[in-house]
Formats: sequence, structure tokens, C-alpha cells
Amino acid sequence: MEFTKKWLKLIRWSLINPRTAGFFIFLFLSSGIVFSIFQRIQIIKENEHREMEIALEAVKQNVNQCLKNCYTTTLTLALTINDKGIPENFDSISSQLLASNDCLDAVQLVPNGVIKYIYPLKGNESALNLNLFNTPNVSKEAIQSITNKSMYFAGPLILKQGGLGIIGRLPVYKKNKFWGFAAVVIKLNTLLKISGVNSIDTNKYYFQFSKINPNTKKEEFFLPFRDDFQQAQQISTKMPDGNWKLYLTRLKGNHEYSSLIIPSILSIILCLLFGAFITILLNKPKRLEELITIQAEKLLNSELKFKTIFDRAPIGIALVDNNTGTFLEINNKFCQLLEYSEKEMKLINYQLITHPQDLIINELNAKNLNEGIINEYTLKKRYITKTGKKVWVNLNVTSLLNTGEKRNTNIAIVEDITLQKQILENLRKSEAQFRNLFKESPIPLWEVDLSYIKNYLKNLKLIDKDPKIVENYIKEHPEVVLKCFSLIKIVALNNKCLELLNIKAKEELTNNLEQVLDKETINDFIKQLVAITQNNLELIYDSQIKNSNGDSIDIHFRWNVIRGYEKTFERIIISTEDITSRKLNEKVILNSQQKIESIVNTIDGIVWECDITTFAFTFVSKKVKQILGYTPEEWIDEPNFWENHIHPDDRVAAMEYCSAKTKELLNHDLEYRMICKNGSAIWIRDMVNIVYENDKAVSLHGIMIDITKSKNIEADLNNSFNLVTKQNERLLNFSYIISHNLRSHTSNIASIVALIMSAETKEERADLMKLLVSVSNLLNETMLHLNEVINIRTNISISTEDLSLKEYADNVMKVFSQQIISKKVTISNQIPEDLIIHYNPAYLESVLYNMISNAIKYNHPERKLCIDLKWITKKDKKYLEISDNGIGIDLVKNGKKIFGMYKTFSNNPNSKGVGLFITKNQIEAMGGTITVESEPNIGTTFKIEIL
Repeated sequence: MEFTKKWLKLIRWSLINPRTAGFFIFLFLSSGIVFSIFQRIQIIKENEHREMEIALEAVKQNVNQCLKNCYTTTLTLALTINDKGIPENFDSISSQLLASNDCLDAVQLVPNGVIKYIYPLKGNESALNLNLFNTPNVSKEAIQSITNKSMYFAGPLILKQGGLGIIGRLPVYKKNKFWGFAAVVIKLNTLLKISGVNSIDTNKYYFQFSKINPNTKKEEFFLPFRDDFQQAQQISTKMPDGNWKLYLTRLKGNHEYSSLIIPSILSIILCLLFGAFITILLNKPKRLEELITIQAEKLLNSELKFKTIFDRAPIGIALVDNNTGTFLEINNKFCQLLEYSEKEMKLINYQLITHPQDLIINELNAKNLNEGIINEYTLKKRYITKTGKKVWVNLNVTSLLNTGEKRNTNIAIVEDITLQKQILENLRKSEAQFRNLFKESPIPLWEVDLSYIKNYLKNLKLIDKDPKIVENYIKEHPEVVLKCFSLIKIVALNNKCLELLNIKAKEELTNNLEQVLDKETINDFIKQLVAITQNNLELIYDSQIKNSNGDSIDIHFRWNVIRGYEKTFERIIISTEDITSRKLNEKVILNSQQKIESIVNTIDGIVWECDITTFAFTFVSKKVKQILGYTPEEWIDEPNFWENHIHPDDRVAAMEYCSAKTKELLNHDLEYRMICKNGSAIWIRDMVNIVYENDKAVSLHGIMIDITKSKNIEADLNNSFNLVTKQNERLLNFSYIISHNLRSHTSNIASIVALIMSAETKEERADLMKLLVSVSNLLNETMLHLNEVINIRTNISISTEDLSLKEYADNVMKVFSQQIISKKVTISNQIPEDLIIHYNPAYLESVLYNMISNAIKYNHPERKLCIDLKWITKKDKKYLEISDNGIGIDLVKNGKKIFGMYKTFSNNPNSKGVGLFITKNQIEAMGGTITVESEPNIGTTFKIEIL
């Protein structure tokens, strides 16, 4: 009752104040309209943001799928590398990989960081032999890939072969040692095409692609840059595989707010009109008819404005006759989508442009809508454009008019979803390609899910524990191993794996996984469990499994976690390459090598092998330790070991001889000395053979034999031969002397005796007897000289002492002091005071006496005699040099007989030709030599070698 009173009071007040009441009603309705518009703007912003996220996500998924395919490709390339580090069937496998993956432009194998294998080679020749670690703009990202032990996509960067591109590198390890990279090359244009960037509406959006440069640490952009990039509405996402960032920016002013302008204006106007209407209604009921007329005009204007909005809508809108399917009205966006003009569209119906496979369900929905079974329907369908292209749309149809129980006109709204469909199709194809590659791979492959095992180990608190602690725990709890083995989930097996295990389907293995267990498999499975706790994304080792027949098979086990499942281990690709034949061959080769090595090491010589061009040694037998004192490793590790350890006196000749014979491809042998580790030198006989492969000389094989003993024996024989030769010469010379001198004396004696016998007087006999005594004395003197020479030559053990050479020279000078004074002889004794020689005292005194005596005896009559004594050291040899300025000797005439017995070269009556002969024999008996330099009327110099 109270409410009714208040309501009546409000009506009366409104009738009294119609303008105020109308104004309040206008404010109330306007507030509602403003609130509705604000909510609509928020919805539009959310829709725009969602649309941008969908577009950016589609690009990201395309790029991710491309990178996953690249990962599979590099993994397959890595599996082509055998245990020797050499790729097998690189070109054929690479061609199949490129044919099955549209996003790749080239594949590479990069042993030790140097690009050695490229497919296709044509157009990429300039990238061959590029060392990644020595190239500044790529070395850091290559090292990052090794550090992470996972695939990393470097770039975009300027390719060596030209253009911008992205290079994905997967580090490859052989026997837990870094081998190099398996790499793929994606040109930037190819990546943009595959990603779907080129399909984005450039009138609405602007796409950008950037990366932080690892060298400059600055963000670099790789697509054309716009000035409004930083100010416009944008979203971004990161690609961790290559540290890239993707931006999608909505162009300024390109919003759907325009669709709110007309309704907002109309709503405000309607509010105003309604307020005015209320005012007029309350103020002047008689003006009701005029108000209706004004309102009709407003509605007409609204219809025109609605028509404008209809034509400019960003999505396709059409009014369709539900009975015939013809288009009554159609906006510009719909016409552009189907490539028809508005006039052409009104002459056809939707059945003619609908794809035949989608027409039946479209007709069924239209029938249900016409009969009132449904009020609207939504359908994803295909239209055929005027040019014959297929476009996918999201169709929403709602009935507008009702006539009795039938509906005549429908409004159809279409949204172009061709790009989304293309993205989904590309994803499906990529997955199919991966499955096909997996299934038809020439290597046995498993796809397994180890996430249950990881969760189980996580519950045991073993994740991230020290590997030794984990391994000890698992070995102490064998039930953990069995439990984990039961948690293995096999997702798929390829054909080669089924063939290896001799089974027909995956189910045979899933139901009885224990059949593959070999005696080594359980121990190796522990390695896998430890690897899971350490979150190792790659695991490689050799093991054994059994096939369905129970036969043991040697395998090369390798797992790689698929990108995106690194934390869960939900998808892992395992390869179990059959290496049974290889293992047998390795065993045979190892046995052969051991036998050969045993035989080689028993050979009494250094067996070696080296490269024919560089002379770099690749093998040296263990005998080198016994012969030279070095280990084979010391020899091989030093590049120029052989050259550096040849004796310096033999090095040049040996190197030149070997080089010349090697160039002529001739087997050869030579003798030279080498320096041992203890510093001594030994003689080596090196016998070298040329080794050929495929009629091409590739290496040198040889054996070095120690011939030091033979060389020493040869030297001793040569010395003995030389000594015997000299003794024979001396004996022959001595026999000549004896035969000549004794025959002269005996002939004289015989003649004198004959004369004595025939003498007639005593005086004549007395004279002949005196003559006989004189000849007899001469014979006796000759016998004394010959006896002295014999004593020198037959004295084998000559005693020696440490003697002062200067002191002995001074003593000899004292013997000749009277002659030195009378003839005013100048003596220059430059022999050092402290010089000590090891010599026979009698021989030293005799040599000095004869040298000084001859110098005084053969002085020059026209000048004072000068005698010089010097001690000279030259080339490790020591000489006593005695010089004078006497009459000299004509060596041209008398040089060959100067040291002969009874050879004289002057008219001096005291010359007998014995002193130099005896002196030479004494010096040679002490192991030395004597030489002479002399010119007539100039002087004479004797050089005496003293050991």
C-alpha cells in the first residue's frame, strides 16, 4: 500500500515536471548504454588479443614443428656415422631426408667442427672445410651447442654460400668423445614460408623476428622494421631452441571499434529521444503523432547507417532466402572472400559455391532451421571461389523472419579459417612424415615412455643425486630394477626393430618384454636408470639383447629425448643398431692385430710406418724402447721425431736420400746414426718399402736394425788393416834399407879382404887393414842404427808419464847452449808453463833433440838463426810446432823421401839421414804424426801431433 502511494506520488511529480523526468530517464538509459559500450570495447580488445595469440601460436607451432623435423633429421644423420667416425650412405640418406622435409635447404656433417659433408653440394661449395671454432660469428653458438649437449639453432646469420639462414647443430658423440655436429640449414625465406608468416593479413598485422646477438648482446631484427613498431599493440613469444623472439603487432587504427560507433550514436540518440518522448508524452499528449513521425525518420536514418556497417564489417555477412538458398544481401567482405561481385552473388545460391563434400550436411542443417527444429547452426565448411580455389570458413546461420511456422530469411556470418586449417594440415603432414621416417628408418628404432620410471625414481628421492650413490642404491635393491623394467611403456617400434627381434607386432614385445633380456641387459639397464636420475637427454653404449628365438644380438644402444619432453621423459627415441657382425669382425681384427703386433715386437729391429707425403709416423714397434730408449708414444707424438734424432753429421744426407728415393717410388735402404735417449749414438740400417693401395702409393713401411756392433767391428778391421798395411810398408822399406846398406858394407869388406890377400907389401896390407877397420866401424854404426829402429817398432808397451813439455824443451836447449851462444841463435819458446803431456820421456827428449839439432845444423850462413816453439790446438787436435829460418828443403824434389833412412839433402858432412827417420818412428809409435812445410832459403816448420 505504501509502495502504491509512492508510485502515484512519483507519477504526479513527473507530470508536473516532465522535462526533469525526461532528463533523468535520459541519464539512466545513457548510463546503461555507456556501460554496455565499455563492456563491448573490452570484449573486442579480448577478441583482438585472442586472434593475435592464435595467429602467433600458429606461427610458433609451424616453426616448432619445422625444428622438430630438423631434430629428427640431425638424429638420423648422426646414426649414419659408424664407430670409426665415418658417415655411411650420406648422400642417399640425405636426399631422402630433404625429400621428406620441405623446410630444409641442406644438411651437413661437421667432424671436429669442420664442415666436411654437405648435401646438396651444388650451391653450397663455399661452405666446405669451414672451421666453426675459428669463425668468430658462429663459434660461440657452436660451443653453446656442445656445452648444452643438445641441438641448438644458430642464426639468422649470413651464410658462407650466400643469403640469410638458420643452422641447427646437434653435437654428436662417439664412445663418449665429441665427434662433431650433425647440422641442417634452413634459409630464412624458407622458414618464413613454412611458418605461415606470409599468409598473415599485412593490413591488420605486422610480424617481426628478432634475436639477441651472442657477440654484441643487442637485439637484432631480421624483417623490415616499421617506425610504429614499439608504440603499437603487440604480443611476443620466445623460441628457446634458437633464443629467438617472435612479435605480432596490430597496426595502429586497425581495430573493430568502428562497429560500435553507429550503434553507440544510435543508442544515445534513442536514449535522448526516449527522454524527449517521455517529456513530450508527459507534457503534451497531443504531440504523440508528431513524435511518431520524427521517430520514423530516425529509424530510417538508423537503417541507412546499419547498411553502412553491414557493408564494411570485417567478416562476411549475407541475408539468404531459406527456401531457394539465393543471396538477398551480401557485404563486401563476403564478396572478396569468394572473389565474386555483389551482382554475381545475387544471381547464384549457396549450393552452387559449396564444396560437394560439405553440401549434404549444409542442406540438412538448413532444412532443420527452416522447419524450426533448430534456431541456428554453426558449421565448418568449404566454399569454391570464382577462380576455383577452396577456402575454409566458420559458418554461423540464424533465422531472421517468421511467417507462420516457416522461416523465410536467414542471416549467414562467415569467418575465413583457411589459414588455421592449413596450419592444422601442415601439423598433420609433419607428424605423418615423422612417423613414416621412424617406420622406414634403416636403423632399428623404439619410441618409449619412461615417465613412469622417472616418477617412481622421484618418489625414491633419487633424482639429481650423485650418480655413484644412485648406482649403489639400485644394485643393493634389485627389486627396484625389476619394478622399473615393468614400468617401461613401448609406444612404437619400426619395421627394422621388428625384424631385429624376429617378431611380427609391437604387442608381442609389450606383453613379454622380458624376452629381450640378456645377461648384460640388466646391468646396462642400470645405466639407463642412473641417466634418468641425472636428466641425461642422450645415452650411448654397446650392449646385448635377445630376439624371440633366444639368440643374443650385439647392439649399439642410443637414446635421445624428443624435444619438449626433456623434463618428463615421456617420449624417447631409442636406436638398437645390430652390431653383431661388426663385433665379430672387430674380434677377428683384434686377434689378427695382436698376432701381428706380437710378431712385430719379436723382430730384432724397429718396425715402423709413416705417411708418404708428410713423413708423419703412424706406427712404431715396441722394440724402439730397447734400441733407442724411447717409447713408441714419444716417437709418434713428436711430429719431427725421426728428423730431430738423426745424428747432425748424417741428417742432411739421410733426409735428401730418402726424399729422392720416395719421389721416385723406389724401395731403398741406408745407413746413418741416431741419437739415443741417453745421448749416445748408434748406427742404424733402415730398409724402406713403398706401400700401395689401389695402385696408389700411400705410405712407407720399414725396419731399422741396430748395426753398431757391425760398424765397430768394421772400424776395428779397417784400423787393423791400416796398421798392417803401414807395418808392411815399414817392413818393406826396412828390408830395402837392410839389403842396400848391409850389401854395400859387406861388398866393401869382401873387396878389401880380397885386396889384403893379394897385397904384396906390408905397408899395402897395413893401409888396407886400416881401411877394413873403417869399413867395419861403419858397418857397426849401421847395425846400431838398424837396431834402434827395430827397438822402436817392436816396443809394443811403451811406458808413458805426465811430462812438462816446456821443461823438456828448456833442457834440450841447455845441451846446445854452447852452439846457441857461438852462433847467436834466438830461441822463442812459447809453450805454456803449465802444459802437461802424456808421453815417453826418452822419445820426447830424442824428438826435441833431433828437431833442435837439425835447426842449428842447417842454419843459413847469411843470417842469424831464429827458432820458434809453439803449442797449437786446432779442431780437437794438439800440435807442437817447431820453426826455423834456416836453409830450408826443396819439397818438390825431396818431399817423398824426407823421412827416409840415410836420406840427406845438403852438403853438410855431418848429415847421415838417420835423425828424421828415427824421429818419425818415435812419434808414430806414440800414435802421433809429423808433417813438414819448407821452402829453400826461407826456412822449415815441423808440426808434431801429440795425443
